[in-house]
Amino acid sequence: MKKLSKVQEKQQALVLDVADRLEAQAREEIPGMLQCWFDMEFHLFPSSLLLCFQFESEQALEAAKPELLKWQKRLSAAMVKKGVILKDMRKHLVFTLNGPED
Repeated sequence: MKKLSKVQEKQQALVLDVADRLEAQAREEIPGMLQCWFDMEFHLFPSSLLLCFQFESEQALEAAKPELLKWQKRLSAAMVKKGVILKDMRKHLVFTLNGPED
């Protein structure tokens, strides 16, 4: 794997911090939420950022869907606090059954 540049390391640290905070909140507030993981392409950051909340079952996922917009807003607000603006917050956070390896 190619070594990350200083800018990429800062981007990764910023996203990790936000993801960790949101994951901790979500585990407390959303039943059945297993983990939070993300994917991004550094050269397209922040537009390529995709944060995923993984759920343990289809039932837990369906029960959580009404909360999706609230969590998208939380992600957007957390990123703004870090100085990163997400143009369309709906594209950057999804609820899924898939894990990072799927």
